[in-house]
Amino acid sequence: MPAFRVNVVSDVHGNAEGLARAGEGADALVCLGDLVLFLDYADHSRGIFPDLFGAGNATRLVELRTARRFDEAREFGRKLWAGIDRAPAIESAVRKQYAELFAAFPTPTYATYGNVDMPTLWSEYAGPGTTVLDGERVEIGGRVFGFVGGGLRTPMRTPYEIGDEEYAAKIEAVGEVDVLCTHIPPDVPELLYDTVARRFERGSRALLDAIRRTRPKYALFGHVHQPLVRRMRIGATECVNVGHFAGSGRPWALEW
Repeated sequence: MPAFRVNVVSDVHGNAEGLARAGEGADALVCLGDLVLFLDYADHSRGIFPDLFGAGNATRLVELRTARRFDEAREFGRKLWAGIDRAPAIESAVRKQYAELFAAFPTPTYATYGNVDMPTLWSEYAGPGTTVLDGERVEIGGRVFGFVGGGLRTPMRTPYEIGDEEYAAKIEAVGEVDVLCTHIPPDVPELLYDTVARRFERGSRALLDAIRRTRPKYALFGHVHQPLVRRMRIGATECVNVGHFAGSGRPWALEW
């Protein structure tokens, strides 16, 4: 029986050029979200924020956030946004990015939201070859994949953060699958620590419990750009951070 291959990406953050090549050699592409680039922590000249306010202000915001001075970061942002109608300005910029990114998806693509995405806009840009899933399952190449998008609430207040109970309900709705696809990792410290940002991101306890209970063959996720540990086993499940696609431009491949 011929091999079936799925290429998996996460944290695309505006890398439309790489995304257009991400499906090469694969039968399907899976995207675990964070299409939007609001602010590039490695290059402060890229993203919605520096386009509006300049690279110098972007650098200052990164410094405050990295130092976990979130109240100061919010106050700094408030002053910059004074006199600007924030919501339509951001939506306009996101729409511009989505138009380019969704056009780059190959057919077929199966995608879920990241914490910086705006789910309400996806239906406008997802073409017939792109299936958007959140708290849902689908068969790909004879295996059952489950998808849960978004992130949990943090001081960063990114657009698609939801409560723990709502997130747990989506995990429960997915049930038993062969491959469990989420944007955020399970709540395991080694998978949550970002070695460059030098902080722990939020992971899901409900996701960890589901992995232990339902024992999928794989649990795939992104969100943490430079994790302390990229891959580990939890019982029978191989847990894999598929990588920071914005930086690497390389998908992670799953074959069977």
